[in-house]
Amino acid sequence: MKKILFVCSGGMSSAIVEKALKTEADKAGVAIEANAVGSGEAQDAIAGDDWDMVLVAPQVRNRFNQFKEYADAKNIPIVNIPPRDYSPLGGKHLLELIQQ
Repeated sequence: MKKILFVCSGGMSSAIVEKALKTEADKAGVAIEANAVGSGEAQDAIAGDDWDMVLVAPQVRNRFNQFKEYADAKNIPIVNIPPRDYSPLGGKHLLELIQQ
């Protein structure tokens, strides 16, 4: 099972994208556990669990380097979500991104 953490501005918009990812993962038979947090919770969330990947929403990409420091401290890959994939229709592309 892959554990994915989404980081966005408040944790709400990423919850929609998280659901889209889970839907596509279920269709593909891929086990995924995902959680969405706001940028203010990112440091604690990254440090507090063993994530396989951190995905950063487009609206907080300006803070990517800060989130990367947290992820690098735990050797967790971190990626900016392309804006086109940050939608309820982006689940398929996010699943592909995670599986790379």
